This record gives sequence, structure tokens and C-alpha cells, in this order.
Amino acid sequence: MSPFGCWGLPAALLALFCCPGSGEVFEVHTYPEQLATILAKTLLKSGAQWKEYLVSNISQDTIIYCYFTCFGEQRLTSLNVSVFYPPTQVLLKLQPTWVAVGRPFTIKCHVPAVKPLESLTLMLLRGQEVLHNQTFWGTTDGTQGATATHNSTAHREDGLHNFSCQAILDLRSLGGNIIHSVSEPQMLKVYEPRPDNQMVVIISVVSVLLFLFVTSILLCFVLGQHWRQRRMGTYGVQGAGGLSRTYWAQ
Repeated sequence: MSPFGCWGLPAALLALFCCPGSGEVFEVHTYPEQLATILAKTLLKSGAQWKEYLVSNISQDTIIYCYFTCFGEQRLTSLNVSVFYPPTQVLLKLQPTWVAVGRPFTIKCHVPAVKPLESLTLMLLRGQEVLHNQTFWGTTDGTQGATATHNSTAHREDGLHNFSCQAILDLRSLGGNIIHSVSEPQMLKVYEPRPDNQMVVIISVVSVLLFLFVTSILLCFVLGQHWRQRRMGTYGVQGAGGLSRTYWAQ
């Protein structure tokens, strides 16, 4: 990734050479070299006490040394050049993108390469509301990726707002400005939870089995009674006085 204002964009260095307390004009000598750097440099302008160089292809922090001669004495001064990588890519991901009300989902924001990391802040937003704010700390000299993650629970109103991530690189402590980058907005699709189909099937099967069990018990009872009655016979007895009685015999 190209650092903004550094890689491919030349930086102009204005070197002023003077002797403190001296008002005399003196000549700048190139011994052993006027501007010592491994970077590409081009002399643009020069005067009696200064030279202006165009320095390009700066890809990392470096120190530029400038040699000059004052009253026959060789002197050295240096200039620290800091390179920064702005968050040109801010990637936002919702996982999952479809979620039921009351179910969890995750918001993840990632910046592939940024420098300096300790000047970076990532904000996760729902509309204009800040859901999560994270400032990073780093000690390495190279570019680093940064990721901020926030876990949340889906509400009905979440489907009415855009989710986004804002990256802020604050370079004011280094003499720069504040750089803002925002991800592409994303929508979360929220739906009402539906009954579990598997559970519905289980309940239906259990209900049918219970019905069959109760029905079989009743059927067995009815058949048992009928079978018992068939095993028992009847016969009549003529009693005294012409009365007849019926007896059951088994």
C-alpha cells in the first residue's frame, strides 16, 4: 500500500545553512556530500546560504543528513522524516447478515494496513450511534492491520439503520492533521423468530403416538368385555308356581 503524501509523492526539503551570530555571506561546499540520503534527490533551487532539494520515493521512516561548511569547519545537521499509512481501506462485516430478534450477531471492522497504529481509533456505528470505540497501541515501525469487534443482540429497530465503521488517524502529535475514512454502510436483516420445525414434528409424532396408545387401551377394554360376555352362557329353570328364572353359567 502506498503511504499518503510519501510513496510516489515527492517531499521537498528546504535546507538552510548559516553560522549563528554571523551576518557574513559564505559559500556552501559539498563535502563529502551536500545532502546525504539513499533516497532519490533532485536539486531544485539554490542560493548563497541554502539549497532546495526534491526528495522522492520515501517508503519508510528515515533520517536525512545534511553536511555543510561554516568558516572552514564541517558541520552536520539531520532531519527526521516520518512516513504514515492512512486507513484507505475500512472493511465492515456483519455476521450473520440475517438474524432473528433476540439472537446474537457480530460487527467486525478491519483496516488492512495503517501507520502509526497508536494514532488509530476505530468506531463502530449504528446510524449515528456509537456502539463501540477502540483506540490501538503499537510499538513496531512497520504497518499493521487493526481489527475491532463488537457483539450485540438483534432488536427490531436494528433493521432500520445502517451499520458502518469509521477509522480516525490522529497525526496532530506528529505535526499533521486528522484523517477520516469510513466503510461502506451495511444493513442487518432482522426477522421474527419462527417455531422450530423439528420441534413441531416431534410434538406431532408424540401426540399421534399418545392418541394411538389411549385408543388401543380403550379398544382392549371393550373387546375384553365382549369376549367375557361370550364365554358366559344362560339357562332357564322352571320353579314352583310356574315362575322361571335365568341363570348365568360359565
